[in-house]
Amino acid sequence: MTLILSSQDQAMLYGHFGDATKMAMRILTTMANVYGATKLLDIESAHIDGCLYHGQSGLDFAERLVAGGAQVRVPTTLNVGAIDLMHPEQFQGSADLASRASRLMAAYQQMGCAPIWTCAPYQTMHRPTFGTQIAWAESNAIVFANSVLGARTNRYGDFIDICAALTGRAPAVGLHLPQNRRGQVVFYLDSIPKKLLHEDVFFPVLGYYIGANSQNQIPVLVGLPPETTEDQLKALGAAAASSGAVALFHAVGITPEARTLAEALHHQPPTAERTVTMAEVRATLGKLATVADGRIQVVALGSPHFSLHEFEKLLPLIEQHPPHPNVDFIVCTNRLALGAMQQRGWLAQLHAAGVRVIVDTCVVVTPIVRQHGVLMTNSGKFAHYSPGNIGLEVVFGSLEECVRSAAQGTVWRDESLWINKESGD
Repeated sequence: MTLILSSQDQAMLYGHFGDATKMAMRILTTMANVYGATKLLDIESAHIDGCLYHGQSGLDFAERLVAGGAQVRVPTTLNVGAIDLMHPEQFQGSADLASRASRLMAAYQQMGCAPIWTCAPYQTMHRPTFGTQIAWAESNAIVFANSVLGARTNRYGDFIDICAALTGRAPAVGLHLPQNRRGQVVFYLDSIPKKLLHEDVFFPVLGYYIGANSQNQIPVLVGLPPETTEDQLKALGAAAASSGAVALFHAVGITPEARTLAEALHHQPPTAERTVTMAEVRATLGKLATVADGRIQVVALGSPHFSLHEFEKLLPLIEQHPPHPNVDFIVCTNRLALGAMQQRGWLAQLHAAGVRVIVDTCVVVTPIVRQHGVLMTNSGKFAHYSPGNIGLEVVFGSLEECVRSAAQGTVWRDESLWINKESGD
């Protein structure tokens, strides 16, 4: 198949809009040919993951774009960087790494990207509307935009994300096209206790299970309560994108492309169906820990970044069970949430209790944690990446379990959470 370019695409490719745009279009068209696209489409926004420092090549690429006069053509937000620019003293790495990471973040700002530095842009300044074509990077942002908002994006990564932003174009393939958004494998939740279906802690576990059992297909969930919250869907999608390649899920009666099961399946039969059992849920729960319950040194929350509503749940728990001085208690969030907490007096309360609130970055992508040992989290994403990324063992629990464990320095459990009282299991 041949990629057909518009006259403006060709002008960008031939350098009529500057060297940076020329390079971006050259990369974009190369990737479009790899994908088998026959045309490019207009996008209305972008979210960039390339601002996170992974090595010199990423910095060289960004600074070359800046030198070529790069300016984004659509509203563009930035994912986490490697430095909390508002609190640089929180960084535990070398001065050289801090310098390079800061230069990279500055380069993307120079290109006109909005410096929100969050993995959850959909809960800050930009929420694409239903059907909007976008080019987003960062796995949880992608799955949330596609699933919960009904926007249209493929899984974009470093370099290709900023190329889409600089040209305002993306290859017309994959999840950009309606026919490729059909649900395929159906997961029924009939066997899950109704009480558990409303617990926040259930959603990362369910997401982790869904991601591991979708085999690169689009999952459809049947049986989530209509009142399932945005933060719960956020946690589900983030975990599913961590354990598998999920970029879109449908929740019948909840997400916008799944008013009915038939609609989610595009009125076609599913490729597979399975009923999620409590035994499978408990087995998945076990996979989110690398060590047995015992002493902990760190509690980390906020992957994806904590919302203001999540802080509202955290604050009374912290007041009742303040962290032990020997436990490093960290919450990652975005700048807008930080500002709102400052206005409400919540930030001062958290700091007084010994909680570190981090913005612009994330525990598992840069040196922030001050202790080694065992990290406890309520995030399926933190649980998945912490051992490999920062070398800490992990245990997983609910928000209350994390807070109460931090208070005593050892894991505390609510034994009633995972018991199926309806069946006596």
